[in-house]
Amino acid sequence: MQQLLTSWFVQGMVKATADMWLKGWDERNGGNVSLRLLDEEVQPYAADFYPQPRRVELSRPAVELANCWFLVTGSGKFFRNVQLDPADSLVLLRVSEDGHAYSIHWGLTNGGVPTSELASHFQSHCVRKTLTDGRDRVIMHCHATNLIALSYVLELDAASFTRLLWEGSTECLVVFPDGVGIVPWMVPGTDGIGEQTSRQMRSHSLVLWPFHGIFAAGPSLDEAFGLIDTAEKSAQVLVKVLSMNGMKQTISKTQLIALGERFEVKPWAAALNVEPEL
Repeated sequence: MQQLLTSWFVQGMVKATADMWLKGWDERNGGNVSLRLLDEEVQPYAADFYPQPRRVELSRPAVELANCWFLVTGSGKFFRNVQLDPADSLVLLRVSEDGHAYSIHWGLTNGGVPTSELASHFQSHCVRKTLTDGRDRVIMHCHATNLIALSYVLELDAASFTRLLWEGSTECLVVFPDGVGIVPWMVPGTDGIGEQTSRQMRSHSLVLWPFHGIFAAGPSLDEAFGLIDTAEKSAQVLVKVLSMNGMKQTISKTQLIALGERFEVKPWAAALNVEPEL
């Protein structure tokens, strides 16, 4: 067995993708995850690298990520199978010194390329790396069922959508006080949707793709997963509330402010000040 397969980052990705599939968020080859790694975390496994790494040009340069390592899910790979063959389903790559290409050093043993959403991931990584002083290292995308469902029936206004999620479960304001950004529907796997998503990532750690899924940023696989899990649980509650003729009572603005003060988080003002109806 290759030593790299036992690394914390490969094992962490195996667990994350398995958990996401069990949640029903990643049917077939739906969803993708990327984890930025430090050079000192990767180099102990250099003996397992390919002798001649395969170089691939980026459609959009990622200068801010020059020389950065990433563990990424592969294009067309089924999340339910990552645990069975991580070396085929995942890829360890490094962005070039000029940020215009990347080299594949491990993984994709049966051929292939990283996720088709790599451009979106890299654009969001650029934003979150700068915004958080390098703390955020994960971008996670999945097809969270109830969040998608709500995108068909709720107004696609970020502040209003966020407010309803905050009201759907008390912990939501504490977990994502910066709210949920929303991009218009766009063709996935393009630089354009990546640009729109990264713009939202400047203000939000969660970004909704209506009728498609959700993007999350976080410092670890657990944190990004937990962020989506929390929002999706609230969305599930809201779907049930909708099926029972809507809210008769809810958490008030005053109570939300008190919640933020208690847990020392600053709620997104736009979501506090809107009064959505459900």
